[in-house]
Formats: sequence, C-alpha cells, structure tokens
Amino acid sequence: MEKKSKMNYTEDWTEIIKPKKHLFDLRLKEIWQYRDLLMLLVRRDFVSVYKQTILGPLWYFIQPLLTTLMMYVVFTKIANISTDKLPPMLFYLIGNIAWAYFASCLTKTSNTFIANAGVFGKVYFPRLVVPISNTISSLFAFFTQLILFFALMIYYFWQGFEISLNISLLIIPYFIILMAMLGLGMGIIISSLTTKYRDLTFLLTFGVQLFMYITPVIYPVSSIGGALKKAIMLNPMTSIIEGFRYAFLGTGMFDFAIILYSTIFTFVVLAIGILIFNKVEQNFMDTV
Repeated sequence: MEKKSKMNYTEDWTEIIKPKKHLFDLRLKEIWQYRDLLMLLVRRDFVSVYKQTILGPLWYFIQPLLTTLMMYVVFTKIANISTDKLPPMLFYLIGNIAWAYFASCLTKTSNTFIANAGVFGKVYFPRLVVPISNTISSLFAFFTQLILFFALMIYYFWQGFEISLNISLLIIPYFIILMAMLGLGMGIIISSLTTKYRDLTFLLTFGVQLFMYITPVIYPVSSIGGALKKAIMLNPMTSIIEGFRYAFLGTGMFDFAIILYSTIFTFVVLAIGILIFNKVEQNFMDTV
C-alpha cells in the first residue's frame, strides 16, 4: 500500500508589486525602503566619474579654479564689472561653487529615463531613487570645492582682507537643500518631457548657460537696477547665490521675503516634477 504524503507550501511575499492606480499614488515611502540601493548608486556615481582620469578627484579643485580665473580675467579685467568691493576671486568662486551644484543636479537628473531605460525595463525599484542619488553624489564635489573656497578665504585674511562671517551661516544647509530640490524638480520635469521630445536634450546645455547669466553669479544684484533687477529677482537662485555671499563674505542681499519666494517656488516645481515623473514612469518604455 502506497502512502501518499501531501506537502503544504506556504509562500510569504516580502513585496507585492501593484500598478499605480492614480496620479497621486506616489509611494514615496518606498524610497526609504530602498535606501541601500540609493547608497549603492551614490557610491557608483562617485567612483565612476574620475575612475579613468590621471588627476582623479583633483578635478574637483581644478574645474572651479579655472572657471573662476576665466571669470576674473573676462569680467573684472576686461569688462570691469563690480564685485561689491569683494576680492574678485572670492566673489566669483563662491557663486561658481553654488551654481555648479545646482547645475549638476539639474543636468544629471534631466536624462534619468533615457540613460536608465535598460534597467527600468527589467528591474523594479522606485524610479525616483536614481535622480535622488544624482543630487546626493553631487554633494561630494560641492563640499570639496568649499574647502578650496575656505583656503582662499584664509589667504585673503592673511593679506589683510576683513572676513565678515555672521549668524546667517546657519541658513547655509537650508540653501543647499533648496538648490538640491530645485535642481531635482527641474531635472525630473525635463527628463519626463525628453521621453517624447528629444530636442530638449540638445537645448539643455544652452538653457543652463543662459540661466546662469540671469543669476547673479558674475555680478552682484546691487549693480543691477530698474526692470532688469525685478526680472532677476524672480529667479529662485538669486536669493540663494546672494545668501551664500552674505553668509561667508558679509556682502550681498539677504532678504527673508525673497528667500520665502524661492522656497515656495522650489516646492511647487518639485511637486509638479514628482507628479509628472510619476505619470510618465508608468508608460515611458513605449516612447523611449
């Protein structure tokens, strides 16, 4: 007589993947659940950027220094543009560092769907992890370049320039978060649109350069007047760049009303970006 044994299998699922039901089904808590993947992507970005270069991480110092020297020659020596009585090298360098971080967040996140289409089509994970990892990895360059700025500050201090550090330094972390959120928001909007309109990829570089010229990176707001000044004040990066200069160098615009405007603008752009990103990620494989 044969004995038949019946085996009972129990299946415990660690995760159930369901289609998103509506536009506001964002599932942002999944980003925290995938924090290990986020850190791996940050590490990958950091290691891969200068992996096959001779100078390696030294480019973090060389790039802003060369750009600052170029601005010094062109805009101070040739164009004679005011730097608010600040040493031109310090004036340009701090504006350059802040702008470079924002521009890096924007450009890196703007090709999220196109650059990662192969991975997105095979493996499930919250797609927002990729652009967020780009904004975090860009912080390495930002803080490294700040070391260069502090070294230059010390040099000018020993040369007799009075350094006017003030309590507004406490708001610098907030400015960094604002830049990251603004770059992330604008970047994922562009990334979502480029799945259908590839022309935006070619226009992005020109757009970032144009955006820099309507941001007080190479000139102080105090040197601008009239309708042009009002237009520049509508730029959310204006209060951030000027805030950096005021906090570190004691000269520049520091207005809580303008900072509040930049904050509201940033949160609106980020919210719109996340909603558009959420909508596009559901069917972008059909268009990429």
